[in-house]
Amino acid sequence: MAKQMTEMLKGTLEGIVLALLAGSPAYGYEITARLRDKGFTDIAEGTIYAILVRIEQKALVSIEKLPSEKGPPRKVYALNPDGERYLAEFWNTWSFLSERLEQLRDERS
Repeated sequence: MAKQMTEMLKGTLEGIVLALLAGSPAYGYEITARLRDKGFTDIAEGTIYAILVRIEQKALVSIEKLPSEKGPPRKVYALNPDGERYLAEFWNTWSFLSERLEQLRDERS
């Protein structure tokens, strides 16, 4: 099941991170902590940073650098209007897929 979970998360983790940012802006470690609080405990911190680079390159987030007491400035990510549109499309796609999967499961019962 772990391998199947990993494969399924590959296609959805970007949307999940954007959904977290829709709640409030956050920096990388904070996003990882929020994911773990929501039960995504097996996601490596490096995976989150790779996703942050990708959504930054796609211009789906705004970034503000804030000073940190423990080291270099933190990059705080916030959803921008393009990110909001992308997230809305993600949720539409998710709803479509989950409804079809539920129908398939119900047909087997």
